[in-house]
Amino acid sequence: MRLEQLQAFLAIAETGSFQSAARQCGVTQSTISRQIQALEADFGLELFHRSSQAKLTLAGERLLPRARKICQEWQNATQEISDLVSGKQPELCIAVIHSLCAYYLPPVLQKFCHDYPEVQLRVTSLGSDRALKVLKDGLVDMAIVMNNRFLTTGKEMVVEVLYDEPIEILTAANHPLAQSDFVSWQDLVRYPQVVFKDGYGMQRLVQEKFERLNATLHIALEVNTLDAFRGVVRQGEFVALLPYSALVEARQDPTLAVRSLNHHSHPSTTDNSGLTRRVVMVTTQDRLQIPPIRHFWELVKANISPQGNAKALSAS
Repeated sequence: MRLEQLQAFLAIAETGSFQSAARQCGVTQSTISRQIQALEADFGLELFHRSSQAKLTLAGERLLPRARKICQEWQNATQEISDLVSGKQPELCIAVIHSLCAYYLPPVLQKFCHDYPEVQLRVTSLGSDRALKVLKDGLVDMAIVMNNRFLTTGKEMVVEVLYDEPIEILTAANHPLAQSDFVSWQDLVRYPQVVFKDGYGMQRLVQEKFERLNATLHIALEVNTLDAFRGVVRQGEFVALLPYSALVEARQDPTLAVRSLNHHSHPSTTDNSGLTRRVVMVTTQDRLQIPPIRHFWELVKANISPQGNAKALSAS
């Protein structure tokens, strides 16, 4: 059974004539006849009484409502895909890590809404690992996250590196670690940490770093918002390792201190590097062919860069 056979069947049912149906479908009468014969051969029953007017048989009457439904569904699907290709999608869903939502992303969101006012833009703030999983599940169109190579592999995935940024230390203003501009890993590992909840790339990054240092990560508390980090650390005892872009408000708060990690390693390791995270934008090959998604992708590339980030943060 083929779609054009059902379309020929409907045309005959509507016009009552093979000849009229052929004109309506833009084919010859012999073509219409062959299509109906093939359809009848599939069912093993005649669909029309051949007389001066083509009338439906009992089998034809049973087929009619289902053929209409099938052809209507095909027409709907064709229209929806055509709209998708032309950029007429109803919404665009983005999953983004917290630090980008406040400072880097707003200008991009405003520009996109101006360029595509008919597309409903939905932005969800999620941890990196969770964002990549909902992207793989098809629940969002794009994710802007901390890179996780285990979740971004696959031929269908497209990954664009946006920037690398240092990880810094957030403490209370009167904390012992705040007395110096730079903090060594040896000093840092002595203090209990406030970390992002499980499923956030930052928790994984910090845990992996402590493992390389052969040091124990003392997790005092897990939170999932920047406000919570500032509120807890402000109490005095706990410290937190956070990315540069997440510490904009903390730098302006006199009750808090932001300190850089120096390159003195823990004595039990030869690792002498600092700690950075890489932020990437991820989608799939098929989504990148859709105009609104492609446009948002290009806007992010043009507006979120190391140079642009530095300007945005210095102006904040």
